[in-house]
Amino acid sequence: MADITVAAINDLRQRTNAGMMDCKKALIETNGDMDAAIKILREKGLAIQVKRADKESKEGIIKALASPDGKTFAMAEVNTETDFVAKTDNFKNFAEAVTSQVLAGVEDLAGAMKEALMTIVSQTGENVKIRRTARFVLSGTGEVASYIHMGGKVGVLVEVGCGKAETASNAAFSELVHDLTLQIAAAAPRFLTSEEVPAEAIETEKEIARNSDRFRGKPANIVEGALKGIVNKYFSDVCLVNQPFVKEPKQTVTDIVKACEKATGDVITIKRFVRFQLGAA
Repeated sequence: MADITVAAINDLRQRTNAGMMDCKKALIETNGDMDAAIKILREKGLAIQVKRADKESKEGIIKALASPDGKTFAMAEVNTETDFVAKTDNFKNFAEAVTSQVLAGVEDLAGAMKEALMTIVSQTGENVKIRRTARFVLSGTGEVASYIHMGGKVGVLVEVGCGKAETASNAAFSELVHDLTLQIAAAAPRFLTSEEVPAEAIETEKEIARNSDRFRGKPANIVEGALKGIVNKYFSDVCLVNQPFVKEPKQTVTDIVKACEKATGDVITIKRFVRFQLGAA
């Protein structure tokens, strides 16, 4: 049996908010397997808030820039050690320079920013990192947009396509695109559609439900029937098009897209999105 240390128990508690003894029992039961222990706690309803294992507490800023013609957008997350440095003009200017290079399509970003990175590290005395970047170029007719939330803590890029050129300049379409950036920032979808969700993720949700107290002792046909609703609820949490619209939760994102299609007389497609949250995966 694996040696269950106090550090491991505390780590599991920090990730789940479950009690110390429950965490210890789960780790003993799973022979120290952290992921399996989290799963057991979820099945027992003890994990109040499962925190992402790869979430890190880092400071910095997320920046976004657009090309003059509005057809290309870039976003970058740049990290540093303290909030104090992150708020300085010097650090903000460095982050903007990084984003400008991404916008320009520079392939060797590390090489292009090498000297500037060495300078900012020397000036701040902190470990500054270019953590991740994204660049969207409009394909066909539509719009690319960005949104920076909470002073650079959350950033979003989205591309929305339409069939007719005039739709791209329609006020209803522009409002839709803006609302989608707000939706993604606030609701943090992980996928665009349910088709993108890995089969193993769906099966994990089903297995957790099957093993929960809610269905203990229930006939298999009743359990399997209920699982459809559970999976749909899961999709409404993690898939953008299935999510309740943040401005009007009685509608879904699909509903507001259809409303815009009716207003414009056009076919509208959410093509892709990316969401950065400072310090999170």
